[in-house]
Amino acid sequence: MRVSVRGYETDTQGHLNQSVYLNYAEHARWSLLQAAGIGQARLVARGVGPVALETTIRYERELLAGDEVDVTCAFEWGGGKTFRILQEIRKADGTVAARISAVVGLLDLKERKLLTDPREVFKQLATDLALFGL
Repeated sequence: MRVSVRGYETDTQGHLNQSVYLNYAEHARWSLLQAAGIGQARLVARGVGPVALETTIRYERELLAGDEVDVTCAFEWGGGKTFRILQEIRKADGTVAARISAVVGLLDLKERKLLTDPREVFKQLATDLALFGL
């Protein structure tokens, strides 16, 4: 997903504000879900919702107003209730500006507990499993 860094997203040093990196990452995640046929309404109808349990950002290069960046999104599956979403924010020239790693689960909205196999829910709901590495 391509994003333009807007001036109002920068701090007093002219750098992209740290919280905005999370906004870009979240936007890319929801865009991926939409591309795979899984909108918020579909998740709610199924009685589940994604929850971030841990997020780590490694800042590698500064981003300034006007920079064009691409935000990637890849799912990494293990066994159990959680999975990782790995993302990079890259400048137009390919330079990595930030790496983001999030531990995520799917919450049963009624029971308020993590589902034991989130991969199965994605398999049932997605129209394009390749976007999830499945």
